[in-house]
Amino acid sequence: MITGPTAQTTEPETYKALHADATALLEGWQPTSPDAASARDRTLALLAAGPVAMSRQHRPGHVTASALVLDSTGSRVLLCLHVKFGRWVQLGGHCEPVDQTLVAAALREATEESGIAGLRIDPVPIDVDVHQVQCQGGSAHHDVRFAVIAPPSAVEQVSDEAEELGWFPPDQLPEPLAGGTVQLVAPALAALRRSPLRLAP
Repeated sequence: MITGPTAQTTEPETYKALHADATALLEGWQPTSPDAASARDRTLALLAAGPVAMSRQHRPGHVTASALVLDSTGSRVLLCLHVKFGRWVQLGGHCEPVDQTLVAAALREATEESGIAGLRIDPVPIDVDVHQVQCQGGSAHHDVRFAVIAPPSAVEQVSDEAEELGWFPPDQLPEPLAGGTVQLVAPALAALRRSPLRLAP
């Protein structure tokens, strides 16, 4: 994770390119469920505030990026037992000034939190979810989620943000599980089937 003044910048222009990318991506996206469609519309309304909506400093809410990591066969998903809220959840987090696209933000977060090199990401979102968080004393994450594929030789390494990392069959996810995680499995597996990023067996 980036630390220091750069990570905490509130200068809207810092997020100009990322804001433009997020807006274009969501405007052109075909939602994967009615709930995702509603969340997409709420996120586009948030983005009307301008580039500041990409920053964690934006109290009304901010866009985040996360990833459901699958192994190369689709037979397991990688989840982390999050330190702060004690639930199993997909990898992801806040956008940073270095991110130029939401895809890049999700891939960076997945790489940082899994310790796995060579991850590949499907650039089409699999879900959008809006949920309340404690950032800035109370805010909302407008989370854009992607499917990420790990190489066959992947070996995970636990980061500071996780108590534990674990691979699980898609139909046997662990408890306690974060509320929005299970809804990612079906669209992620569909992405794996259609994606040119799928690795050969």
